[in-house]
Amino acid sequence: MEAQACRGELGTILAEEEAALIELASFLDREHAHLSANEVGALESVIRERQRAIGRVVRAEEQRAGLCRQLGHAADAGGIEQILRWCDTGGSLATAWARCRAAAGNCRALNDRNSALASARLRHVQARLAALFRGRGEAVSYGPRGAYAMTGVGHVVKIQV
Repeated sequence: MEAQACRGELGTILAEEEAALIELASFLDREHAHLSANEVGALESVIRERQRAIGRVVRAEEQRAGLCRQLGHAADAGGIEQILRWCDTGGSLATAWARCRAAAGNCRALNDRNSALASARLRHVQARLAALFRGRGEAVSYGPRGAYAMTGVGHVVKIQV
């Protein structure tokens, strides 16, 4: 592949990746708003949209990795930087690459924030469940049908007189 063709292809990939990361960040912000407001129905819709955006990001990353491998470089940041030095002597794609890396870091931070909030909510619910069942002397566990079940419930006991 010639340097100019590589530059064009890499430029397209980086533009797609940046757009997907920006879109993902907006979904992560919406997800946080719905988590904060405890809007479960709206949250489910945003999660589906977020997953589609993640798919776009993954496809762009796979294209970028494929280009790296095709050119005999590692499919990581170092490989991209080597390719950029070869095909983008003017440095215009280096800016696009830096924007992609910054957008990915932003998405990671937003996702960590949402994960922390969701984990805190889960711990709160678990504490409430434990308080409800504490007086009964029964432990709460995750049952085989995917629902919370109390231990000891559903056991067959045979009593002989």
